[in-house]
Amino acid sequence: MDAPAFRLRAPQTGTEYWIHAAAPDPAREPGPWPAVAFLDGDDQFRFAVAAYAELRRAAAVRPLLLVGVGYGASYLRPANRRLRDYTPTAVATEAGSGGARPFIEFLDRTLWPELAGRWPVDPALRGLAGHSLGSLLALAALFQPAPAFSRVLASAPSLWWDERALLRQADRLQRTGAALPARLFLGVGDQDTPSMTGDLELLDQQLAARPFPGLEVVTRRFPGRDHYNVLPESFGEGLRTLFA
Repeated sequence: MDAPAFRLRAPQTGTEYWIHAAAPDPAREPGPWPAVAFLDGDDQFRFAVAAYAELRRAAAVRPLLLVGVGYGASYLRPANRRLRDYTPTAVATEAGSGGARPFIEFLDRTLWPELAGRWPVDPALRGLAGHSLGSLLALAALFQPAPAFSRVLASAPSLWWDERALLRQADRLQRTGAALPARLFLGVGDQDTPSMTGDLELLDQQLAARPFPGLEVVTRRFPGRDHYNVLPESFGEGLRTLFA
């Protein structure tokens, strides 16, 4: 596991996070840059960095600050708290779940000011990205009355969580008539499970039937890709779509 750029304790969750970073050279590209936080930074950040490097070689995206938010521990390790942090509702069979709200507050109120103190970040373009349970969190952060993120990349989101609680969250916000001035990229492999592809179709239909004013939505289904090998393409196409 690569060493983090720095570690940051969250007063909101009581956890110390490992923050990985890939930044442009400020001498050549002085900024300000949009920043994109990728969840599951211990295991997935390398896919984001590789996808971004390929896009930059093709001059397909603007300079970006990429950060990976991790725990210093991979999936299923005791120190990895993704099941707590990435779930918007508590489920009785999953002890400690339902901690998305304080984690989102950490990203907004603790991580982003820290990034702004270290690099020239663009305050108007905040990105949040994830895969599977991480993208469930990204969507939960988006479907808020005043979301802290204006660019969201959700790869194969775990919409099945708590009997599709995220769809109910979006429905409640839709009923208020709230505007969401943001861009959303949704990606999934067409060989993912029927639950994953079917639930994403339900979200697509819900957003199309009652669009949020100001929200731009792009959905891509990647032929021949499943839940695990879709990451490079989903992250790459998501970054291209959101930050061309």
